[in-house]
Amino acid sequence: MSLKTAASLEEAMQKSISLQPYVKQVRVSINRQMLLENVFGYGELEGRMIIAEVQIDYEGEVVIARLQYDAEKNYPLMSLI
Repeated sequence: MSLKTAASLEEAMQKSISLQPYVKQVRVSINRQMLLENVFGYGELEGRMIIAEVQIDYEGEVVIARLQYDAEKNYPLMSLI
């Protein structure tokens, strides 16, 4: 991906996640500051670069979860918020 394609990748990820049952809202963003472009002008998407928030409604119970990089654990961690 590149800085030029990041927005379209975020949108594609949001649309894909929204297809899942019970998903009511989804927001995906890519931390562009973490993108290291190579000599050809693009870089690799890594899990630590993704911030995603999803709202699930299952039989009237609503849960919001977030995927975000945890620097202390050096891992993209999902949590309920």
